[in-house]
Amino acid sequence: MTSLSALDTAHLDTAHLDRAVADLRAGAGTWAATPIEERTALLERLLPRIAARAAAMVADAAEAKGFAPDSPWAAEDWIGAPWALAQGVSAQLHVLHRIAAGRPPVDPGAVHERGGRAVVDVFPATGWDTLLQNGTTAQVWTKPGTTALQVLDRAAGEYRGRAGRPAVALVLGAGNVAAITPLDILYKLYAEGQTVLAKMNPVNDYLRPHFAYVFNEFVDQGWVRFVDGGADTGAYLAAHDHVDTIHVTGSERTHDAIVWGTDEQAAERRRTDTPLNGKPFSSELGGVTPCIVAPGDWSAADFRYQAEHIVTSKMNNSGHNCVASQILILPRDWEGGDRLLGEIRRVLRELPPRADYYPGAESRLDAVLAAHPRAEVLGDGTCRVLVPDVAAEDDVLLTDEVFGSALGVVRLPGATPDAFLREAVDFANDKLPGTLGATLIVHPATERAHRAAVDSAVEKLRYGTVGVNAWCAIGFLLGYTPWGAYPGHTRQDIGSGVGFVHNAFLLEDVEKTVLRSPFAPAPRGLFTGSPSLAPRPPYFVTHRTALTTLERLTRFTTAPSVAKLPALFASALRG
Repeated sequence: MTSLSALDTAHLDTAHLDRAVADLRAGAGTWAATPIEERTALLERLLPRIAARAAAMVADAAEAKGFAPDSPWAAEDWIGAPWALAQGVSAQLHVLHRIAAGRPPVDPGAVHERGGRAVVDVFPATGWDTLLQNGTTAQVWTKPGTTALQVLDRAAGEYRGRAGRPAVALVLGAGNVAAITPLDILYKLYAEGQTVLAKMNPVNDYLRPHFAYVFNEFVDQGWVRFVDGGADTGAYLAAHDHVDTIHVTGSERTHDAIVWGTDEQAAERRRTDTPLNGKPFSSELGGVTPCIVAPGDWSAADFRYQAEHIVTSKMNNSGHNCVASQILILPRDWEGGDRLLGEIRRVLRELPPRADYYPGAESRLDAVLAAHPRAEVLGDGTCRVLVPDVAAEDDVLLTDEVFGSALGVVRLPGATPDAFLREAVDFANDKLPGTLGATLIVHPATERAHRAAVDSAVEKLRYGTVGVNAWCAIGFLLGYTPWGAYPGHTRQDIGSGVGFVHNAFLLEDVEKTVLRSPFAPAPRGLFTGSPSLAPRPPYFVTHRTALTTLERLTRFTTAPSVAKLPALFASALRG
């Protein structure tokens, strides 16, 4: 890979890039001085603009991925583009309204001290949240030693006397999920008070006109600019004298290329911590994501439902997600393991055709198949690869993020749930690169009988988001939940990145988010010990009416109305 910092940019026409940076530098002071009331009004006016472009965003994404906008697969683009953006805006508005009304950003009753740290209940935050995502909860765990008083005092410093200095941020956009770039823009604007230059990723730069429309007022005021371009454009902007901070979503290689370069001196620069680019840097860089399944007494319906859940965590966006499940960790001695894999195979075969569209996916899947000649290919071509016997420590599935539709299975010892969970947590923490997200699936009866072991597993998993019976990617979507790697990485060992985004409550001292969802949908959840009103989640790739449901959910989120609920519920319940 060519070093972004060392790329030859002499051939670039940089005049428009320089103008964009100059505009943002000129606007940085006015944005910093914009009062909370106007910032809130700007966000409120953003929502109808998202609604106006929602269908076009989805249609363009579907075309780029190779399917029709009415394909069942297009549901992923409703949730990963306009809905995620609208949800993030709505979450930030909820908090800004609290502050503008003279209330603390976080309700003091939502902050608890437990186990030597503060824990904050962040979801559900509104009545609509409780109604529409019934049974799903999220807590933010702060770093050990953080008190409840410190959480309340430090939250939302941008609006409580600790605003940052005017600055220009460079956001190097992601190419996989549409909402990533605009949500990163909003975080830089609203959490850090910086104007933003967003360089679109060439993979999805077709979204730039939609984003420019949505952020039109910010563009007109000189607070946001969008540019296209490849690595050379990113290199020029990252090194620009008037760009103050950088945020990137991508890979560890992208970060290292910017910070250290890739020439002969790169290793020495890293060793001596003398970067080519030492600007403040935040990042979300992915990794090898585990899905841990605790043993238990499951029904046939449980096996089918959790197979759909696991396949969703792999096949959403064809696996081109930074937290797509890559390693399924099963108990070696659990007789349910083979039954679960049988259901996973069946779900994978039943899904409609699609291709792995992201650049490089074919070669990465070929590498998996070369390492595993007996791997099962359950889709067209080389798509939907299942490797049920990953064992070698240097297996490519354990060492590299595949970023495609390959799922490996590791079986670990443990005669009891307690023993297995200890093995699984140690394996995930110590053997798999990355700390962005992990998913733990556990039957409510198992959790009740082994409460201490499950609680210990959740506490010890070193991941920025831990989902209990919830794919950890849901933490990306909720808006209130901080999204980023587990703290502790440095620029010399960047791992899954540094810093958090989204985080509508603007919390400090974050360690991780813990999500929880029902083990089974309504009404079956009543009989498994996870009662809720929630049907099968519409983000499941097996949801029969996901396309309609998520479009209606998006329309509701951009303009909530009781009148929209009957049609939304009717669609969701048919799924």
